[in-house]
Amino acid sequence: MNDIKKKLQDEIATLEYELRNELPREILKARAHGDLSENAEYHAAKDRQGFVNARLNQLKKRLAEMSMVDFSKIPHDKVGLGSTVVVLDVKRDEEITYNLVTSEEADAANGKISTTSPIGRALLGKEVGDVARVQSPGGSKELEILKLTTIHEAVD
Repeated sequence: MNDIKKKLQDEIATLEYELRNELPREILKARAHGDLSENAEYHAAKDRQGFVNARLNQLKKRLAEMSMVDFSKIPHDKVGLGSTVVVLDVKRDEEITYNLVTSEEADAANGKISTTSPIGRALLGKEVGDVARVQSPGGSKELEILKLTTIHEAVD
């Protein structure tokens, strides 16, 4: 969780530097070229300024949301954020391991799924022995929870 906060803080710092230092210089330099109506450099810099502002707002909001995660509310015996879950895909008779992570960390190819993904949502709140049903484009899946390690156990 701290890695994600650090990544967000680093990107915020980089974008703030660009917004406060680099873009004003580019805009001033482009303005010096004269007529702004046909000045591609000026318009590109202004467009970038708008994008950077929007991205900064998005990142700051996400950082604030993450700071509000109350780890004491994440269950000790049920699937939640930070859990590692071993499931049995009942139809395919295949064991799969998922790590439930935030959307920033999601990497489905490596078994890291977001708590907001269809599988993540289906697994949340389940216990060992429960079966989660997931609707997917290829039909429904039944995932039986075989093993669970919560964020609390992983920290210990």
